[in-house]
Amino acid sequence: QVQLQESGPGLVKPSQTLSLTCTVSGGSITTNYYYWSWIRQPPGKGLEWMGAIDYRGSTYYSPSLRSRTSISRDTSKNQFTLQLNSVTPEDTAVYYCARSRAVDIVVVRKEYDYWGQGTQVTVSS
Repeated sequence: QVQLQESGPGLVKPSQTLSLTCTVSGGSITTNYYYWSWIRQPPGKGLEWMGAIDYRGSTYYSPSLRSRTSISRDTSKNQFTLQLNSVTPEDTAVYYCARSRAVDIVVVRKEYDYWGQGTQVTVSS
């Protein structure tokens, strides 16, 4: 059973960098053909795919967030990390990490077989 767990600060000040880590257990992030995504859901809105890193370490980003987003991984810890720069209150959301066999800017829940529980991040001074 694969498990994903997000961790990071729940409160970030405007203009700062948000950093979140997803720790994976029960499976390796280097296992062939899996993609590891960051997805967020602002209050009252739908799911937004932010980006992903694949089993080889290649990264993919949403065009709307590409300039502010960086995703990396630590294979020794079986973790992957999201950094979102220059945050504003509009970045307030529940942030999820999830696994899939492909990436698409449109999030279809059934295409992700494992999700983290989500972590609330609020951007406020």
